[in-house]
Amino acid sequence: MKKIKRDILIAAGSSLAINIVALLLIPAIILLLFTAVSHLPFIESTPINKVKIPDTINIYITKEGKTESIDFEDYIIGVVASEMPSSFEEEALKAQAVAARTYSLSKVIRSGDSGFPAAHPAAPLCDDVHCQAYKSADDLKNLKGEEWMKTGYEKVKKAVRDTDGELMYYDGELVSQALFHSSSGGRTENSEDVFASTVPYLRSVDSPYEEEATHRNDQISLSLLDLASRLNSKYQDRYTGNFTAADIKIQSRTEGGNVSAFTVGNASYTGREIREALELASANFTVSAEGETVVFTTNGYGHGVGMSQYGANGMAKEGYNYREILSHYYTGVKIES
Repeated sequence: MKKIKRDILIAAGSSLAINIVALLLIPAIILLLFTAVSHLPFIESTPINKVKIPDTINIYITKEGKTESIDFEDYIIGVVASEMPSSFEEEALKAQAVAARTYSLSKVIRSGDSGFPAAHPAAPLCDDVHCQAYKSADDLKNLKGEEWMKTGYEKVKKAVRDTDGELMYYDGELVSQALFHSSSGGRTENSEDVFASTVPYLRSVDSPYEEEATHRNDQISLSLLDLASRLNSKYQDRYTGNFTAADIKIQSRTEGGNVSAFTVGNASYTGREIREALELASANFTVSAEGETVVFTTNGYGHGVGMSQYGANGMAKEGYNYREILSHYYTGVKIES
């Protein structure tokens, strides 16, 4: 397999800009508009000279139902230790640290003094996968044991310390969506093919070094009746009608290889909808049907946008450093302290 080129071509494009033209408006109204805009997804609104990493941040601890104030870099250590195996290469762990730090800080900046209204209004971040997985040092010790704390935890902590203060920027502004996932199945996804917005640094790129990834050729078998039941129950605005195995078809795929359009009988779905309804590992799947049984075979795990963690580890094993890994998966970014 050919090596990934170290010189990444920067995709043409520019970051989103928000220009509020307001004459004779009182400061309170201007502040209200700015606050509303800052909470929109995929907004690049923090230039490099305005970025400051806080000493501490508020984290919502889901299981305990409370908010804690913790050291920012300790939080990043807990994220990397929870999101990526400590057995991964040091350069992959460093890449994860920079991605996690960038993602976290962008959430803090966009949240301002508030948090996420529906789930944790007093904190911009939480400790579950809806934000980023996070565990404290005490929780990790209880989960993995004292020996791991001397080896795995110290390895993760070193990766975070070695990238202290480093963040990703695109076109002079802090990256607001440093997304990552477990594995892509060979190629990552364009942001707009999975989520709502086109983001210039979240472009589909090859991810060839995923040989050690979990969730390769995972299979799930369903009866036609079970398939219809799951889809009709979750998407009540559509109805499959009576169908046979011949009426189950993949209609199109994205640039990254995920299913974009899928039909079952009279109903149409996106690949993401099928993934969620059937709890598939990814939307990168094939389907075979015979008689009364349909088999879905998936490759990759997660949404497929941004950095593939197993791909990052594979690149590290091939000799790439963390900056090269990040520059590959996040098109056109720069890493700055």
